[in-house]
Amino acid sequence: MGTKKPSREVLLPGTLDMLILKSLTRGVMHGYGIAEHIQQLSEDVLKVEEGTLYPALQRLQLQGLIASDWGHSLNNRRARFYRLTRAGRKQLETSESSFSRLLTAIGRVMKPVKA
Repeated sequence: MGTKKPSREVLLPGTLDMLILKSLTRGVMHGYGIAEHIQQLSEDVLKVEEGTLYPALQRLQLQGLIASDWGHSLNNRRARFYRLTRAGRKQLETSESSFSRLLTAIGRVMKPVKA
Protein backbone atom coordinates (compact mmCIF):
# COMPACT_ATOMS: atom_id res chain seq x y z
CA MET A 1 0.00 0.00 0.00
CA GLY A 2 1.58 3.30 -1.12
CA THR A 3 1.31 6.72 0.43
CA LYS A 4 -1.59 8.76 -0.80
CA LYS A 5 -0.43 11.72 -2.86
CA PRO A 6 -1.93 15.03 -1.70
CA SER A 7 -4.45 16.49 -4.12
CA ARG A 8 -3.77 19.84 -5.71
CA GLU A 9 -6.10 22.60 -4.64
CA VAL A 10 -7.36 25.62 -6.55
CA LEU A 11 -6.37 28.94 -4.98
CA LEU A 12 -9.02 31.44 -3.94
CA PRO A 13 -8.92 34.66 -5.99
CA GLY A 14 -6.23 37.00 -4.68
CA THR A 15 -4.37 34.37 -2.67
CA LEU A 16 -1.66 33.79 -5.30
CA ASP A 17 -0.56 37.42 -5.04
CA MET A 18 -0.44 37.13 -1.25
CA LEU A 19 1.58 33.88 -1.43
CA ILE A 20 4.06 35.47 -3.85
CA LEU A 21 4.49 38.53 -1.64
CA LYS A 22 4.89 36.33 1.44
CA SER A 23 7.52 34.20 -0.34
CA LEU A 24 9.50 37.32 -1.17
CA THR A 25 9.74 38.27 2.51
CA ARG A 26 12.51 35.63 2.59
CA GLY A 27 14.56 37.70 0.15
CA VAL A 28 15.21 38.04 -3.56
CA MET A 29 13.97 35.05 -5.59
CA HIS A 30 13.50 34.12 -9.24
CA GLY A 31 10.13 32.88 -10.49
CA TYR A 32 10.95 29.18 -10.31
CA GLY A 33 12.20 29.66 -6.74
CA ILE A 34 8.95 31.35 -5.73
CA ALA A 35 6.86 28.53 -7.22
CA GLU A 36 9.08 25.91 -5.59
CA HIS A 37 8.88 27.67 -2.20
CA ILE A 38 5.07 27.74 -2.30
CA GLN A 39 4.90 24.08 -3.37
CA GLN A 40 7.34 22.91 -0.69
CA LEU A 41 5.76 24.82 2.20
CA SER A 42 2.29 23.63 1.17
CA GLU A 43 3.59 20.03 1.13
CA ASP A 44 2.82 19.74 -2.59
CA VAL A 45 -0.83 20.78 -2.22
CA LEU A 46 -0.28 24.13 -3.98
CA LYS A 47 1.50 23.96 -7.33
CA VAL A 48 1.81 27.25 -9.17
CA GLU A 49 2.08 26.74 -12.92
CA GLU A 50 4.22 29.03 -15.09
CA GLY A 51 1.15 30.22 -16.98
CA THR A 52 -0.29 31.51 -13.72
CA LEU A 53 2.89 32.63 -11.95
CA TYR A 54 4.48 34.90 -14.53
CA PRO A 55 1.35 36.95 -15.30
CA ALA A 56 0.91 37.41 -11.52
CA LEU A 57 4.54 38.54 -11.16
CA GLN A 58 4.08 41.00 -14.02
CA ARG A 59 0.84 42.33 -12.48
CA LEU A 60 2.49 42.77 -9.07
CA GLN A 61 5.41 44.57 -10.68
CA LEU A 62 3.10 46.92 -12.59
CA GLN A 63 1.33 47.68 -9.28
CA GLY A 64 4.69 48.55 -7.70
CA LEU A 65 4.43 45.77 -5.12
CA ILE A 66 7.55 43.98 -6.36
CA ALA A 67 10.59 45.03 -8.38
CA SER A 68 12.95 42.93 -10.47
CA ASP A 69 16.45 42.79 -11.90
CA TRP A 70 18.10 40.41 -14.33
CA GLY A 71 20.79 38.10 -12.99
CA HIS A 72 22.02 34.52 -13.19
CA SER A 73 20.60 31.52 -11.38
CA LEU A 74 22.69 28.89 -9.60
CA ASN A 75 22.93 26.90 -12.83
CA ASN A 76 24.20 30.07 -14.58
CA ARG A 77 21.02 30.70 -16.57
CA ARG A 78 19.80 34.23 -17.06
CA ALA A 79 16.80 34.83 -14.81
CA ARG A 80 14.72 37.69 -13.48
CA PHE A 81 14.99 38.07 -9.71
CA TYR A 82 12.11 39.62 -7.79
CA ARG A 83 12.11 41.53 -4.53
CA LEU A 84 9.41 42.98 -2.33
CA THR A 85 8.98 46.76 -2.31
CA ARG A 86 7.84 48.87 0.64
CA ALA A 87 4.39 49.08 -0.99
CA GLY A 88 4.43 45.29 -1.34
CA ARG A 89 5.14 44.84 2.38
CA LYS A 90 2.25 47.15 3.23
CA GLN A 91 -0.07 45.29 0.83
CA LEU A 92 0.99 41.96 2.32
CA GLU A 93 0.08 43.14 5.83
CA THR A 94 -3.37 44.19 4.59
CA SER A 95 -3.86 40.93 2.66
CA GLU A 96 -2.79 38.76 5.60
CA SER A 97 -5.18 40.57 7.93
CA SER A 98 -8.11 40.24 5.49
CA PHE A 99 -7.30 36.60 4.79
CA SER A 100 -7.14 35.81 8.50
CA ARG A 101 -10.58 37.38 9.05
CA LEU A 102 -11.93 35.40 6.07
CA LEU A 103 -10.55 32.10 7.40
CA THR A 104 -12.01 32.78 10.84
CA ALA A 105 -15.43 33.56 9.33
CA ILE A 106 -15.37 30.42 7.15
CA GLY A 107 -14.36 28.38 10.20
CA ARG A 108 -17.36 29.71 12.12
CA VAL A 109 -19.71 28.61 9.34
CA MET A 110 -18.07 25.22 8.79
CA LYS A 111 -17.84 24.31 12.49
CA PRO A 112 -20.43 26.33 14.39
CA VAL A 113 -20.25 26.32 18.18
CA LYS A 114 -23.16 24.43 19.63
CA ALA A 115 -25.27 26.37 22.11
